[in-house]
Amino acid sequence: MSGVELSEGVTAVPSGVGDAVGVSDRKWFVAIVGNNREKSAAEKLEALGFESFVASQEELRVWKNGRRKTVDRVLLPSTVFVHCTESERRRVVVNLPYINRFMTDRAARTEASLNRPLAVVPDTQMVALRFMLGRSDSTVTFTGEYVKGRKVKVIRGNLRGLEGEIIALPDGSSELVILIDALGCAKVHINPIDVECI
Repeated sequence: MSGVELSEGVTAVPSGVGDAVGVSDRKWFVAIVGNNREKSAAEKLEALGFESFVASQEELRVWKNGRRKTVDRVLLPSTVFVHCTESERRRVVVNLPYINRFMTDRAARTEASLNRPLAVVPDTQMVALRFMLGRSDSTVTFTGEYVKGRKVKVIRGNLRGLEGEIIALPDGSSELVILIDALGCAKVHINPIDVECI
């Protein structure tokens, strides 16, 4: 794979080349912002050239008077995913007035230090989360608890191709669960006939 020539003698490195010497690797960091400021913070980050993502899903709301409206419901309040290098995070993003802090990985701690590393979500998990939120007809929810289930792949419906784990609920229904490092799990109701074990 060769780079894209920008001008005479200057070549841009193609995206996805994170292991090359001298090329910083972009990661999905979890930024904490003010309550109800997720979308505006994401828009401001995008305007600065940073890819960002707010975990949200369209939902039909029905009021007592019968009025109906489709709203974009934020699933992780005060949270914005930011795709940047560690250097960009330290030099630019952390100093922005609408970024309160970055989430740390509560499960990880180095032996030599009591400091916890920052939470980083792998690209594959971000792709799965975005796919689930964009394609699911059912409400997606998050939980901090991880319940181990059988590994499955969705073979039918809007989520076809998504891999995760299926768990049986006490009421007889089933949920598809995908792990999101440092945050827990995203889950959605699914019919067991729409998945196959892998």
